[in-house]
Amino acid sequence: MSLNGIIGSALSGLSASQAGLNSAANNVANVNTPGYARTQAVLQALNVGGVAMGVQVTGISRIADVYLQAASIRAISAGEAAKIQADGLDKVQSQFGKLDDEGSMFARLSRAFSSLSQASVDPSQSVARLSAAADLQAFFDETNRLSQMIGDQRKDADSQIQAAVQRTNEILSELSSLNASVQSIAVAGGDTSGIANRQSELLDELAGYVDIRTETKADGRLVIRTGDGVALVETGVTQLKYTPTGSGSYGVSYGQISVQPPNGAQAKELSGHIDSGKLFGLLDLRDRVLPEIANELAELTAGAADALNLAHNNSASYPAPQTLAGRNTGLVSADLHNFTGATTLAVTGSTGTLVKRIDINFDTGTLSVDGGAAVALGTTVGSLTAAINTALGADGSASFANGAMTLAASSANNGLATLQDPTTPSDRAGRGFSHFFGLNDLVSSTRPGFFETGLSGADAHQFTTGTSLSFQITTPDGRPSGSINIPMVTGETVADAVTALNNSATGLGRYATFTLDADGKLSSVPKTGYDGFDLNLTADDTSRSGSGVSFSQLFGIGLPATAGRSEIFSVNAMVRSDSSKLALGQLNIDAATVAGDLVLTSGDARGGQLLQTAMTVVRHFDAAGSINSANSSLQDYAARLAGSIGSRAARAESEAASAEVLRATAQTKRSNVEGVSLDEELASMTLYQQSYNASARMLQAAKEMTDALMSIV
Repeated sequence: MSLNGIIGSALSGLSASQAGLNSAANNVANVNTPGYARTQAVLQALNVGGVAMGVQVTGISRIADVYLQAASIRAISAGEAAKIQADGLDKVQSQFGKLDDEGSMFARLSRAFSSLSQASVDPSQSVARLSAAADLQAFFDETNRLSQMIGDQRKDADSQIQAAVQRTNEILSELSSLNASVQSIAVAGGDTSGIANRQSELLDELAGYVDIRTETKADGRLVIRTGDGVALVETGVTQLKYTPTGSGSYGVSYGQISVQPPNGAQAKELSGHIDSGKLFGLLDLRDRVLPEIANELAELTAGAADALNLAHNNSASYPAPQTLAGRNTGLVSADLHNFTGATTLAVTGSTGTLVKRIDINFDTGTLSVDGGAAVALGTTVGSLTAAINTALGADGSASFANGAMTLAASSANNGLATLQDPTTPSDRAGRGFSHFFGLNDLVSSTRPGFFETGLSGADAHQFTTGTSLSFQITTPDGRPSGSINIPMVTGETVADAVTALNNSATGLGRYATFTLDADGKLSSVPKTGYDGFDLNLTADDTSRSGSGVSFSQLFGIGLPATAGRSEIFSVNAMVRSDSSKLALGQLNIDAATVAGDLVLTSGDARGGQLLQTAMTVVRHFDAAGSINSANSSLQDYAARLAGSIGSRAARAESEAASAEVLRATAQTKRSNVEGVSLDEELASMTLYQQSYNASARMLQAAKEMTDALMSIV
């Protein structure tokens, strides 16, 4: 080997050793830097004309495993989604409390029924009656608070979505800029490992917001897509768009996250393409989990109100109230009354004596006053009201307006009470005459709390032309699939409205089948292949002529009508202001009872016993959220609701813990490859130091040889 060859080999060895030492030193300096992957100098034998001339540094290699990185990214996304769910459900559970928590909704419900039990022991004790009314109001105040809390949670999730979108855009912009930088450096043959480390750090953060998959080009550029292929970083800056509503109310139609391509093309919907990460967790919490819990809460609240009203409407206070003012049923005078069975309406004196009795037999379509001749009722709500008004005569009046029936005694010394026939009780859609109209409700509501309307398909729907229902169709993965508007037509029937809903071309018939059952309740069943599609009511400007109740409120369509029921109930103001109006007794009347007989007494507790048993009597609960429809007692349903919320929270916590374990495991495996080991770097530094010394010795030997040769000359 010539002296030039020896010197060249020595110099190349020095250069290579220096590069190796620099790489090892840089690794040690970044041992605790997040996202940093260790590097190493890439060495290659240098040959010139077939003659070995030492070694050359071809570049600095970043040690990373694309498969482990992909696994880690997936684990990060899954972990963030699970954490969002767990945190959200933990907040909900802490607000609901447990069955035995003194301040929980469940404990308040039990306490209210205990107070009713105490009041019924001695109905004459005003303190016990006041306590019962206050405890009942405390329960409904709590359901109202919980419902609003769920709304606040949805609002908070909406706000977090906006913040997550904003940060995601910042990450995407920086990644796009890094792509431009890495491409120019790679072309110039520079070291791109620093940029690659920053890209890795940003990818880990981005994966926390949305599930992604990546592809690294030969020049170091990254192509980033969502898990199902929507481009986020490719040839330019892609930005996400989202406008928060700033509200958590049930009637809000939340916007979708969209993605704006860099070429100015039309923005595309992105929400349905997000399958994991914080954004997925927030969207799922806001749009599915919290509404399900809200519906479950509303079903319990409405069930409690209806069970109490069932008992209270077949009971009477002492003395009986002068006025029985019903709730807005959504009905109009022209509707068929559709009652069967029989009931009795009594006018009583201040001491509980019978002034007048009106026996109403819906099966025969007649009523009689004090056992007199039968008089026809007619078939409509209006004709029924008119017949009762005529029968009351000078002793009272009956009217029907704005969807509500009102009965009133003429004298301030008289009162009114009703009693169901023990053999064939009156019935419309599963509720008696007084119960359906809410004439003696213990729990008042501002709109229908149950959706068994009692309407038949032949009844005119009473909605006017120019009003309509608007629906947004959403696929199971959250993608909007179209909008449908269902117009109302003046003069058409309820059956016509159902037909319009079922129209496969202009209605919702492609997705579901709507039916009106014998109780006038509207329900839907998904069509085959469309299970999981949501038919979201986004607008309803209908108003039933004469009552003001909308189509969705009447038939229970959409979250405002169903979940919103938790916020519409309160204890009757008349009972709260005068506890003597709490109906703890019952009419003592039969076929032989005549005017002047004692029919109400102050010590009667039969009505109170009915109110007590409302907690344990089996009734029907509709499917709500994750709880299937079932016949259950109020007590058992409350326990099911508590169990449902508790199991949701426990399951979410378990899934979050499992996801965190997977995330940590994936990160550990990735770190084992990418991470810096001080022992390994020390060995590398020792090796390169020895290599450097050897090259230096070779260079020294070449110098000594040159000096010896020169001295000979």
